[in-house]
Order: sequence, then C-alpha cells, then structure tokens
Amino acid sequence: MRNARMKVALVAALVSLTALVAAAQAANFSDWGTAQKIDEIGGNSSELNTPFQDGCPIQSPDGLSLYQASTRPGGEGGLDIWVSTRESTDDPWGAPENLGQPVNSAADDFCPTPVRGGGLFFVSREALPGSCGLGDIYFAKNNALRGWTEPRNLGCAPVGPNSALDEQGPSYVENDDDGYLFFSSSSGAVPGDIYMSPRVGTGWHFGGSTAVAGLNDATANDIQPNVRKDGLEVVFSSNRTGGLGAQDIWASTRDSFSAPWSTPVNLGSAINTAAAESRPSLSRNARQLLFGRSPGPEGIGDIFVSTRTANAG
Repeated sequence: MRNARMKVALVAALVSLTALVAAAQAANFSDWGTAQKIDEIGGNSSELNTPFQDGCPIQSPDGLSLYQASTRPGGEGGLDIWVSTRESTDDPWGAPENLGQPVNSAADDFCPTPVRGGGLFFVSREALPGSCGLGDIYFAKNNALRGWTEPRNLGCAPVGPNSALDEQGPSYVENDDDGYLFFSSSSGAVPGDIYMSPRVGTGWHFGGSTAVAGLNDATANDIQPNVRKDGLEVVFSSNRTGGLGAQDIWASTRDSFSAPWSTPVNLGSAINTAAAESRPSLSRNARQLLFGRSPGPEGIGDIFVSTRTANAG
C-alpha cells in the first residue's frame, strides 16, 4: 500500500512539474510593443497597404511569404488573396502579387493560412455546388510545376467543419501525430464562436467541430483564432466587454495541449484602438503579431505588426 501511495504521489508530482514547465513556456515572452503599419517598417513595400481593404495577414511557416486579403485593383473580384515574398527573414517584404485562379474567384476569398509543404487553408464565399453556407473553409496545395490545385471544400457539418454560417480564420496546429483546425463561425445575425475540428486520417481531411471551452463569450463576437505552433497560446478578435472599442485582439494561454484555456485578456492599447482590430496571427517563432485594423489611417483597412522578445530562461 505504501509503495502504491508513493507511486501515485510521484505521478502527481511529475504531472505538476510538466504543467509548470509548459506554463513557463507559454508566458516566456515580453509584452507586445506598439503596433506599426507594416508598410512603414524597415524598407517593406509601400504596396502592402493601399486605400482599399487590406487585412488577414499571416506569414508562411518559413517566414519567407506574407499572405493577405485585399480588395485592391488587379484581382479576380471582391476580396482576393495576395502574397509578398522575401529572400530571408532579415529582408523587407516585396510588393504583393495576386494568387490568381483557382484560389481566387469573383467572390470574396480571404483568411489565408499557409502550412508546411505548400498547403493553404482559406475561406471563400463562392457559391459552388456542395458549398455549405456563407463562407466555407477550403484547402489547396501549390505545386512548383503545375501551380495551385483546385481548392477542396473541407465538408459540411456534422461530418465536416463548415456550416450554414460564415467560417473564418482557419488555424492549423499539430500535437504529436494529431492535427487540429481552429476557426470561427458567425453571421451578421449570429455572434461568432470559436470551434475546433480534428484531422481525420493522414490527409488534409477534418471531422465535425466542437466549440472551444473557455474562449467563447455568450454575447460577444469571438472570431478568427490563430493558435501558436505549440498549441499553448491563441490570439483572436472579439468585441466582448473590457475592450477599447469595436473588435479587439485578445489572447489566452494554457499549460499543456489538453489543459483548459486561461481567461482571455485584452492586449491593450499597444495593439487595440477604437477602430476594429481583426484576424490576428502569430509568426512561427511567436515574436511577431500581425493583424488588420479597419478603418486604417491609409485605407478602408490596413495591416499592422507588433513584436515582442523571448525572455531569458
């Protein structure tokens, strides 16, 4: 009996230690610095922001491509997905280029989320046969020789993540051999909530979704989540009580992948304003935060970036 009690105590101690280490990793950053317009930083292209709607910014995992959504001229119509590139992570961003068809269409195509291997999740409001609702999440892959594959709808509820509402902000994260897609669902009449859908099998297929406990406010519009690569931090847009006005960027952490999310906190005046801040994303090293602000000082919506440093230890 004594040995059994000692074994239980040892297991409990190991679990507690693991949680403490994970919590330290989740909090091992400085506060976010004051956000700046991305086109006014370090030689970045002046075309990253325009008088039109520019937003949904996100870096590729290698940090060499910057995807965004924009209504600027030269696209297929409505919101289109554009991408800027750079030679190294120390170089400035070049001018955005339109991804063209088949990713972009005459409808709104936005919320791009690149993943390793050349894959891209995004949202489209194109009314295709088999579409589920206002805006659905699609997946396409870029082949160096043949270009982008025809986008594939991830499927309708209850067997897939898409619903009759507007899905936004897909964010893919892995834990061991499992993969999870976080996103939000909303409409003009239905406030947004954040959901999670598990990967099914070895391909880019996902099952039905469940609301993420701890992140959703019953009366707020909680949308466009982006989860850090280790799954221990999430940033999202919300108009819940305690913000600075309209939609703000909020963040939550957890001690381990299976632990509950902490109470979300507003990122404060370094990031948020009385305007609407939306679709935040973390760089792969979690030291940069990109997001949109509408209206922006230059256009209908502009892209901003904030940085933080990793604490020693």
